[in-house]
Amino acid sequence: MTLTSANWNYPTAIRFGAGRIAELPDACRTLGIARPLLVTDPALAEMPMVKEARTATGAGLFSAIHANPVGGDVETGLAAYRAGGHDGVIAFGGGSALDVGKTIAFMAGQSRPLWDFEDKEDWWTRADADAIAPVIAVPTTAGTGSEVGRAGVILDAEAGVKKIIFHPRMMPVLVILDPALTVGLPPHVTAATGMDALSHCLEAWCAPGFHPMADGIAAEGIALIAKWLSVAVEDGANLEARGNMLVAAAMGATAFQKGLGGMHALSHPIGALAGTHHGLTNAVLMPYMLAYNRPAIEERCARLAGFIGLEPSFGALLAWVLDLRRRLAIPHTLGELGIEEADIGRIAHMAEEDPSAGGNPRPFGAEEARQVLEAAAAGRV
Repeated sequence: MTLTSANWNYPTAIRFGAGRIAELPDACRTLGIARPLLVTDPALAEMPMVKEARTATGAGLFSAIHANPVGGDVETGLAAYRAGGHDGVIAFGGGSALDVGKTIAFMAGQSRPLWDFEDKEDWWTRADADAIAPVIAVPTTAGTGSEVGRAGVILDAEAGVKKIIFHPRMMPVLVILDPALTVGLPPHVTAATGMDALSHCLEAWCAPGFHPMADGIAAEGIALIAKWLSVAVEDGANLEARGNMLVAAAMGATAFQKGLGGMHALSHPIGALAGTHHGLTNAVLMPYMLAYNRPAIEERCARLAGFIGLEPSFGALLAWVLDLRRRLAIPHTLGELGIEEADIGRIAHMAEEDPSAGGNPRPFGAEEARQVLEAAAAGRV
């Protein structure tokens, strides 16, 4: 199939195709954004693609964000947004930039502090929904799918905990998926972000509950990753592979509205404590969570295995995950991420409190989290 251009409106307006970054000024006009603030990371801020986007739109720039963004990043960006009299955000980059950009836009018209909108109970209803600024999202990695997400993951540095800031209207109003923007991504980053997309699709597929639409999106996302991730890693200039991985990442974030699980419940505290790359952390944890959840997901995983062309069995799917990790040079144990045995107890208790734990197919409290962490430390699948 020849890669082409397309316009979609699911789950939000998406302009897909190589070269469509040229439509960024039109996107601003479409949304009535006259004075955008472009939010990106420090490295991307110096790259031609960002400089060209700013020239084309007259956007201001905010790039003082961490790889694992902290609440202070949002506060500083919010001050820049208000000082510049901006009326919308262009969130441009990987998951960190997208999350910070969305959260700045969300907070633009709020009077309560950031942590009052953590994804707990009905805290999102505290927000003034009409005061949320519009967001145009431009991902430059194929991993988090934050461009079609309704939340931002931000580290509360004082508490040492990653928190999810959620509101239904945090969803970007318009997304530009341009595979040409991802061509310069190094192979190891392509691998780690691609495994993040897989983790989203896989946990959504395994999550309990009835949501056939999410299941269908998750399954097709996994099929795209099975076909194209290795190609994108091996040939970073392959636009068809890059484009399909961008789509798979967006599909993962769409599907996980059904739910996530223990993989993310563990990955969030590990990232908060050790500063690890989120996608890479999920990739390390993936087979251990599959093995733990096996009693609850064996039949579903067998169906999924058959769908992506494997023998229809749980064992075949697990073997495929392990083989994919090996081919992409993903570490096999927590120790390779810098996590020591002494950290396990604290991470386990933090995982129990993480909102993602409630979506796991099996009960996932501190004791169960410890079991998975010990297996991941020992490399025992």
